[in-house]
Amino acid sequence: MPEYAAHQYNRPMQTEFNTTKIPDFERRRAKYEPVSHLLREMYGFPEWRPWLPPLDELIDCILSQSTSDTNRDRAFDALKAKFPTWEAVRDAPVEAVIDAIRPAGLANQKAPRIQHVLRTITEQRGELNIDFLNDLPLEEARAWLMSLDGVGPKTAAIVLCFAFNRPAFPVDTHVHRVGQRIGFLPEGISAEKAHPVMEAIVPPEDYYAFHLNLIRHGREICKARRPECERCPLTAHCDYYQRFARPTP
Repeated sequence: MPEYAAHQYNRPMQTEFNTTKIPDFERRRAKYEPVSHLLREMYGFPEWRPWLPPLDELIDCILSQSTSDTNRDRAFDALKAKFPTWEAVRDAPVEAVIDAIRPAGLANQKAPRIQHVLRTITEQRGELNIDFLNDLPLEEARAWLMSLDGVGPKTAAIVLCFAFNRPAFPVDTHVHRVGQRIGFLPEGISAEKAHPVMEAIVPPEDYYAFHLNLIRHGREICKARRPECERCPLTAHCDYYQRFARPTP
């Protein structure tokens, strides 16, 4: 397997994002340093490790859409147990793939999508292998992934960041929610449009760790239904707290 961690975030040929489109961008970017420091004090500094081989990561991401991590993992493990190779998944009757991934939900949609992705990779590359993405400029690798059916900016960023250790910042539901509450992201921005904003705010060398710490903060404190502001160390830097949760003098 290639040494993906050899990338030291040399920021390869990224398309420049026009930050003037984001209201109050400099104020938003100024939040990064204090928030990052406080999150590291709480959760530590996660060191990069490859989560799954690149193609496994891609399929795992497709399974994760609109379901929980637990159900995704059950479906992925069942798929790997039933089929010895990705070629076997690609060539299997679609009903067999549907049956294997039922725990992930939406199996009737995800099974043909997975097979279509595997067939497209085979047609374009001659084999089921996406390691070549490690050698492409970042934006070319991102565009190639997003050309696959069912692969959006979050899935592409996860594959690039977690499988290749490349500077892409995934925005999942937790990052999207916490990012808006703190004020990194404008209120109402879509998750798709949030990716380049977070990539402009966070230094590339911290994408991996900051992404994981924001997710952990969203799960443990800044929860969807009721954020636990009373025990959050970020309140001095949080737009939501200053507007809605700060006690009235």
